[in-house]
Amino acid sequence: MTERKSYPSDLTDTQWSLLEPLVPKAKSGGRPLKYERREIVNAILYVLRTGSSWRQLPHDLPPWLLVYLYFRAWRHDGIWDRIHNKLRGDLRVAEGRPRQPSAAILDSQSVKTTEKGGSTDTTPARKSMGASDISWSIPWDC
Repeated sequence: MTERKSYPSDLTDTQWSLLEPLVPKAKSGGRPLKYERREIVNAILYVLRTGSSWRQLPHDLPPWLLVYLYFRAWRHDGIWDRIHNKLRGDLRVAEGRPRQPSAAILDSQSVKTTEKGGSTDTTPARKSMGASDISWSIPWDC
């Protein structure tokens, strides 16, 4: 793989050493990987940090569709939640606090909708799309 110039959103070696054990490994068998997991994570971070669309990923990062499919699959599998919880817990321990918080603060906001309330007669029911309705797959050999 050719060396590319780094982006400000790229992970440092120290950051990657913390994330690497939490990122799913490639499945065994099949063709060799074309893109390293670190580059896929770097591409995801590029989109999240810059606010650009997936299709606007720079050409020296992995293809946008592949990156997007990994992002979706890892979100669906709870990988991002596990990464967040692990890093948050590590930070709390480093600060001398318990890994899990003992209290939480909830805030709410009142939002005015209509003066009389919505009518079910004039509002058609919306059908939500469940996870089983979505068909997508990741080309794991990439």
